[in-house]
Amino acid sequence: MMLILPMGLIATTLAIAPVRFDREKVFRVKPQDEKQADIIKDLAKTNELDFWYPGATHHVAANMTVDFRVSEKESQAIQSALDQNKMHYEILIHDLQEEIEKQFDVKEDIPGRHSYAKYNNWEKIGKKNERRKAIFMDCGIHAREWVSPAFCQWFVYQATKTYGRNKIMTKLLDRMNFYVLPVFNVDGYIWSWTKNRMWRKNRSKNQNSKCIGTDLNRNFNASWDSIPNTNDPCADNYRGSAPESEKETKAFTDFIRSHLNEIKAYITFHSYSQMLLFPYGYTSKLPPNHEDLAKVAKIGTDVLSTRYETRYIYGPIESTIYPTSGSSLDWAYDLGIKHTFAFELRDKGKFGFLLPESRIKPTCRETMLAVKFISKYILKHTP
Repeated sequence: MMLILPMGLIATTLAIAPVRFDREKVFRVKPQDEKQADIIKDLAKTNELDFWYPGATHHVAANMTVDFRVSEKESQAIQSALDQNKMHYEILIHDLQEEIEKQFDVKEDIPGRHSYAKYNNWEKIGKKNERRKAIFMDCGIHAREWVSPAFCQWFVYQATKTYGRNKIMTKLLDRMNFYVLPVFNVDGYIWSWTKNRMWRKNRSKNQNSKCIGTDLNRNFNASWDSIPNTNDPCADNYRGSAPESEKETKAFTDFIRSHLNEIKAYITFHSYSQMLLFPYGYTSKLPPNHEDLAKVAKIGTDVLSTRYETRYIYGPIESTIYPTSGSSLDWAYDLGIKHTFAFELRDKGKFGFLLPESRIKPTCRETMLAVKFISKYILKHTP
């Protein structure tokens, strides 16, 4: 059985002109030592760098791949600074606005109709979704990660389309409940469509600050304030005024708590970097069932790669991607859901958050294989 959960927390869109990103660039830099890592951090203090990977300045470290967006005005100065310090870099995207527009590279079969091979705005998603052991799945906690809501919609479509015809899908739906939240961060998602394609947070107001929004994946009560530099309301990774301070987070946690006896797994979908992650993010300590989680993740990534040979890495959040606090994944695990996973979907940086629509179907098809495997494992191995 599958239940699609609407999240009716929509902010009013004001008459503000959409942000354009003409001739903005995305750089990829790999600092060779801590000195070079510090150079990037120093550049972030004097320039407005939008970190795509890792998600914030303080995560930057030696030998880490660092992707960041910079304005046309500042790009030459950044490039000169990198050259002067003999730092290796490449420009992944030369004109961000051009790449944003190139995302929509799949023609509509029938104009205006909901398509699972295209990115859909909230109006289309909302209209489409008016309609025992359990798995909870969510997508779109960060507004600009459009490919994750695309997957949740694809999952619902494929599950309903193949029920009664596909033996595995039929068995899973007959014996399990799937709770699917296609867009966690509705108002932020709308904003990323209508005003600012690179928007990440929700759109809530912050007391004593002109800056808008909270990073919902830093707002959970899982070592909420243990990571530094998440207390600035103007930062993309702002954790909020308190754990569960945001309406979206509170609605989510209330639902999970009320269904805790049946929910055996939690899977959340993000982008980008091709990883399958599990707890913890806030500590290097491994969870008690680490070996089990690692086994599931390994087989899951192996199964995923069988379709198009797409390679994922897997492991705990803290050591595989970077330390983080207040995440939904760690919160769900600490609550008692012992099989929690986060997919970081395609790609590895060529397109970043701007994965073309023509890549949606391949991404969804391969990810579906991994989700089916995890679901079968949960059905067989959890009490």
